[in-house]
Amino acid sequence: MPKVELDYLQSVELDKVWENEPGDFTPWLAEEENLKQLGETLGMELEFEGQELPVGNFRADILCRNTVDGSRVLIENQLTRTDHPHLGQLLTYAAGLDARTVVWIAKEFREEHRAALDRLNEITNESFQYFGIKIKVWQIVGNSARAPQFEIVSSPNNWSRTVSRETRGFEDKDLSEAQRLKQKYWSKLRDYMIQKDTPIKWGKLGHWGDQGFSIGRGNFGLVARQNSRDNFIAIILFMLGMDAKKHFDLLKEQQQQEIEDELGISLEWKKLPEGKQSLVLFSKRDTDPANEVDWQNQHEWLASNLEKFDEVFRPRVKALNADDWEPPEDEGDE
Repeated sequence: MPKVELDYLQSVELDKVWENEPGDFTPWLAEEENLKQLGETLGMELEFEGQELPVGNFRADILCRNTVDGSRVLIENQLTRTDHPHLGQLLTYAAGLDARTVVWIAKEFREEHRAALDRLNEITNESFQYFGIKIKVWQIVGNSARAPQFEIVSSPNNWSRTVSRETRGFEDKDLSEAQRLKQKYWSKLRDYMIQKDTPIKWGKLGHWGDQGFSIGRGNFGLVARQNSRDNFIAIILFMLGMDAKKHFDLLKEQQQQEIEDELGISLEWKKLPEGKQSLVLFSKRDTDPANEVDWQNQHEWLASNLEKFDEVFRPRVKALNADDWEPPEDEGDE
């Protein structure tokens, strides 16, 4: 049997990679692929909003949005061991920027600072999250490329709260029988998608007719819908905000045929001019979500089409620019 030869990983000092934090590390982290890696560590999708943002006489390193719920995520960087001034800055910036998630990245965490984050997670409600993240860099011995690693040293309590709440299952006395059935429906869909190793990321488990999913950009999202009254299930791409109609027109007028060809289906395009929302959907009629015997078939259909929608629409949604929209000629004449 031939001898197996392996090389070994070695750690790289951070100052050998980034000379300083504001001029090198923060711009590096703000790049899309690096925020994506951080987001995967945190279990969320991050959309960059700005860096070095003024908060009074100070400047916050990076501000993002959690694309699942639109909430703000504050990221404060430190290429040295944690210190008291940065802890104070975190709290000041979070309040000034209305951030619901706070991420403190550092080379090393003092035990008292890790304990402070743990305590903040204990005493605040589920709407707020505090993460401590250690940044490391590795390379194979020699002159190989270097690779960053984000390691969680402190995480928010609502991770365990969510597990606890879902372990309690459907004994929650605040839920009606109909809501419990919907929650069970979504729970089984989630279990099926996890077993299938789908790339779709789940947020908070719901107990209503809609279950939302991120598509990587604020004011956009995917929804899996089930409706027992009208007997259908559906996958929906929704667009919100002041530019929703422009985004809808750009997709429909310029890309509808290409999109439907890629999906292999015909879609319903609903501009909904009466509100600040537009939809693109695909539905399966004559399907009763209350029929548990048929759930396997329904969940296969929902999972498959969620994946297709995400694959086809995600790059297009990210590329949309409302400035590219031009009003119809008759609208301009009016």
